[in-house]
Amino acid sequence: MPREVRERQMIDAAVRVFARCGYSAASMDEIAELAGASKPLIYLYLNSKEDLFGTCIRREAEALLGAVRSAVEPHAPADRRLWDGLRAFFAHTAAHPEGWAVLSCRARTHGEPFDQVVARLREEIVEVVVRLIEEAAGAAPGRTPLVGREVTGLAHALVGAAEALAGWANGPAGAAPSAKETAETLMNVAWVGLENLVSGRRWGVAPAVSPAG
Repeated sequence: MPREVRERQMIDAAVRVFARCGYSAASMDEIAELAGASKPLIYLYLNSKEDLFGTCIRREAEALLGAVRSAVEPHAPADRRLWDGLRAFFAHTAAHPEGWAVLSCRARTHGEPFDQVVARLREEIVEVVVRLIEEAAGAAPGRTPLVGREVTGLAHALVGAAEALAGWANGPAGAAPSAKETAETLMNVAWVGLENLVSGRRWGVAPAVSPAG
């Protein structure tokens, strides 16, 4: 069997075990058995358990980012690009729940240097959302400009909401919503709220009402 194919089988098996057990409890013997390979061969190809874990994280991060990027039409309107990106994000995480578990939970609980890979992935997605928000805010005359910090904050909030929704959609409770339904949920909050912002309709704290008497 070509080495490339054998390595892919090893990494596929490792993702399943790391997703279920976490890094510390994951057994290289179990990974080897699941991959149909010997443990010495895994060490020969992928060096160590730590290196194997890092390889899993990088592969899953690249696959997720690639799925989102390939779904977005560069010349489409900003709302359509955000919609396509969100739908691709939720479709990919639903189709690869073990990969998402490794990225969203296992990498962060194990700590450095693996959480840095996830942080870089998140920053790349945030940068895409920042550009979409900036374009939406300046798409029509009369729009209220948004300051840089506000745009960045909105982008982080949107990405954080997408991560939380992916965890909920892939959770054990109840029937999982479709990627389309989950994307619509977030668009209805994010894009409608953004439309209000750029149209000058902002939320403000109402004056406190003194108790009667």
